[in-house]
Amino acid sequence: MKESEPPIEAFKRYTAATMRAIAEDKEMTVTFGPEAPGLEGHVAKLPMISRDLPADEVSQLRGEADALALKQRHHDFVLHSRRSPPGQVSRAVFNAVEQARVEAIGARQMRGVAQNLTAALEERCRRQGFAHVSDREEAPLADVMALLTREILTGSKPPESAERMCELWRQDLHERAGKSMSELANHIDNQAQFARILRRVLADLELADDLPQSDQDQQEESEGEDQNQSESDADGADSSSANPMTAEGADMDDSQSDDGAEAGADDAAAEMMPGTGEDEPGRSSPLHTPPSGKNDLSQIYHPFTAEFDEVVEAIELCDADELTRLRSHLDQQLAHLQGVVTRLANRLQRRLMAQQTRSWEFNLEEGLLDAARLSRVVTNPMHALTYKIEKEMEFRDTVVGILIDNSGSMRGRPITVAAMSADILARTLERCGVKVEILGFTTRAWKGGQSREKWIAAAKPPNPGRLNDLRHIVYKSADEPWRRTRKNLGLMLREGILKENIDGEALIWAHNRLLGRTEERRIMMVISDGAPVDDSTLSVNPGNYLERHLRDVITWIETRSPVELVAIGIGHDVTRYYRRAVTIFDADQLGGTMMEQLATLFEEEAARGGAAKGPARRTSPRGGAPRGDPMGRQSRAAR
Repeated sequence: MKESEPPIEAFKRYTAATMRAIAEDKEMTVTFGPEAPGLEGHVAKLPMISRDLPADEVSQLRGEADALALKQRHHDFVLHSRRSPPGQVSRAVFNAVEQARVEAIGARQMRGVAQNLTAALEERCRRQGFAHVSDREEAPLADVMALLTREILTGSKPPESAERMCELWRQDLHERAGKSMSELANHIDNQAQFARILRRVLADLELADDLPQSDQDQQEESEGEDQNQSESDADGADSSSANPMTAEGADMDDSQSDDGAEAGADDAAAEMMPGTGEDEPGRSSPLHTPPSGKNDLSQIYHPFTAEFDEVVEAIELCDADELTRLRSHLDQQLAHLQGVVTRLANRLQRRLMAQQTRSWEFNLEEGLLDAARLSRVVTNPMHALTYKIEKEMEFRDTVVGILIDNSGSMRGRPITVAAMSADILARTLERCGVKVEILGFTTRAWKGGQSREKWIAAAKPPNPGRLNDLRHIVYKSADEPWRRTRKNLGLMLREGILKENIDGEALIWAHNRLLGRTEERRIMMVISDGAPVDDSTLSVNPGNYLERHLRDVITWIETRSPVELVAIGIGHDVTRYYRRAVTIFDADQLGGTMMEQLATLFEEEAARGGAAKGPARRTSPRGGAPRGDPMGRQSRAAR
């Protein structure tokens, strides 16, 4: 250790040197910060560690470091991108199992690395609340597959906190894909062959509806790549990540969104486009009749059944102790951004308070003497004295609804920053007398739930519509103070909550909640990272089924509703859906963007002098949807 070097700095230096040695990458740079662990080209990002270097944190961080180093050494980003399936669920499984492969290589070769990886895995399972999973629908399939693959490749049992969760899936996975999964161990050192077997596993699990190539094509492609493997190896183990932009674009991580899901959905739609048919008896009525006036029932959005949908308070999805722990973790993350976000919040607060306080009318014949204009009288006594009078600015009673996408692609940094920004925004607006509600939307299960099972039991009638169970989460209602609900926002960090996203119905639900409010002005802010995705629904409906419904809902709100709509896209262009929208490519920009968007809305309101948005709209006596509004017909989830 260098003379007078703090122990934590020495630890960082040793960790970075070890990572470069394991990765066989002399150019690797290691940074420590508040973001989640990640790898971008030659830059490895690790979380901060306490200055007193507690033993448990040291072993966990070493495990995260070893995992990144092994990925840099044994993972070909370009090959992975080429083989990665487009579907959200299948891609999540593909990514997780591939990570299990590279970690298993290191665990089998180095005992110390195996211990570090185990410590990091145990902490990750504890943090994600796997010990509380009691239902298979709550168990993320990607994590289960990674744990069971690790067991096959290394012989190590899943951590105790995740053992029960794995047992919920073990028998079913063994019966459906056990033979294919056992073959993975024979190709642990060959990523191309491993990927080919893994895609066969996905097919056995019926997750391959969106795979663009047949097994024969895959085998031919892999054989061709194997012939060139020696050439690529000669270029160096890190050649695929020499360009940071290439590696970043190729790594289909769960916490990033891409256009692959949309492309796969469109491809699947070409093969599975249902006929028009007649409406099935007993089916739920359409949620929303598109303004275009189409009469083809197969083109009208509707759920197959809404009986399994739920609107649930955040506290009901997690026990109190777990919620406290998650909130504590959120506070730790928030501490690193406190200065930046607080300055933005104070700026927004000053803007709002300035609009709510007094202004002045000048050049009057009576009132208070205008001292600023006395100089005119001194220089020219012919000028008369002028006066001013204070007046109250009109600031309409306002409520802001924040609707956050809780899909699996938001996992990691995006959902953490979304939770932190919503927390700061709620506190700021509450100080200004503006009420805020924070909502989330996801589904109860991956790849369909009880809705899909009911459809299968009904002999799979055509044109079933939405085939998944909605879960709409209330983190904070508008009438609840922030101090009573602050713990609820920590639930977003529980990854088992994040599944698929059906945006159109979520917008209807949040919109109708705002319409039921008595405030004069209603603003809805949507935070999402891409287009709606639900593999179960898209596999038996047109590929643009969910997207078309989302566009119809947005168009209706923007043109006919008194609710003002603004959207923020994280890493995905949402301006093609929303008229008032902004896209950011770094989750850390979210807090400032939210503040600026709201500040702009309030400043536009002040410039209009409190004028209502658009032409006068006829609303129902109780403030509901306009008479004859298709949005008024709600599913059980919307109600």
